Amino acid sequence: MLTYDGGVMTVDTESGDVVATTEMEGFLRLNNAGDGRHVMVSTGEGFSLFDTGLIAQGHGDHDHYYVSDPQLTDVTIEAPEPGHVVVHDGKTALFSDGTGAITVMDSEAIHDGEISDDEIEEHSTETAHHGVAVPLSSGELLLTQGTADARNTVQVLSPAGEVVAETTDCPGVHGEAAAKPTAEGDVVALGCENGPVIYRDGAFHKVAVEEDYQRSGNLFGHHDSSIILGDYKIDPDAEQERPTRIGLFDTLTDSVTTVDLGSSYWFRSLARGADGEALILTYDGQLNVLDEETGDVIHEIDVVEPWEEPEEWQQPAPLVKVGADGFAYVTDAAAQQLHVVDIEAGTVLDSIDLPETPTELAVVTGDPESAGHDEDHAGHDHEDED
Repeated sequence: MLTYDGGVMTVDTESGDVVATTEMEGFLRLNNAGDGRHVMVSTGEGFSLFDTGLIAQGHGDHDHYYVSDPQLTDVTIEAPEPGHVVVHDGKTALFSDGTGAITVMDSEAIHDGEISDDEIEEHSTETAHHGVAVPLSSGELLLTQGTADARNTVQVLSPAGEVVAETTDCPGVHGEAAAKPTAEGDVVALGCENGPVIYRDGAFHKVAVEEDYQRSGNLFGHHDSSIILGDYKIDPDAEQERPTRIGLFDTLTDSVTTVDLGSSYWFRSLARGADGEALILTYDGQLNVLDEETGDVIHEIDVVEPWEEPEEWQQPAPLVKVGADGFAYVTDAAAQQLHVVDIEAGTVLDSIDLPETPTELAVVTGDPESAGHDEDHAGHDHEDED
């Protein structure tokens, strides 16, 4: 499912057909809802639920797949300035930057295309800010606290709303990703302007970085890896920093390994492969596939022509997403195409012509993203919007 200037289009990547287009106004953002069928479309009013029509039904040891017409449902969760959507451990959390309201629900409850009041948990931060919330497997809730001017605090709240863990050492907190859990529970990393913080074993830990200023506002995890992939910015004065290094953050040792790719990237360039590989789409048009443990380059796949990040982050430019099917999907705004990449083989399988220039992308396969972790939302870096 892709956005364009004027609406959204649903593409069958097996046939290459555009099976539906839906007109919608304004700048639209897409996030997987967590059930493998629906997508949250961020609009001016809040989060609108879109049904892609792809249905997976269990049948013994396998699934049968059915298709209905893609359509925008009547469900909209009101949220002034809709922000991050987090799918984690069978829960979906929506964050309203305009109010600090947090809406949490079981991801499976979304599958019928209806969301009733008794299926929703409502939470709130102390003041409105650009934040994020992560439902933990323990029943606790990890969230940020801050204001429109500053945000430094991350907390974990008990089901009763009591603060059970807190750090205030995360200036400019932005972006989060879950890593492989420990025996004690969930592991979550959050980006800061002095190196990330990691919530592990009931406490917050600081990643030691060499720089006084080190910002990783876009983090990407994998449910079976202790390594978090992140951007690596070190210039506090840059209006639009174009780093060539990425960070591989070890959530067990609170350390980082950097890799210089020799070419820049932007916040939509990062993703994780089905086996935990680190994926980075760089300005030279290559999709770099890295071993997340060592940082070694496995593949350098030529996917698009050389490109550069636009001055305005809302403008179309190449991005990469990975579906539950394990393939990488790369939008090509210049060529008006969608490329399908076999990550393991290091080859481009198909290039699909599109009727409109793509801006945003969500990959839906019928298999619930909530079975593992989906932190696609972690992409947009609001420092780049100012």
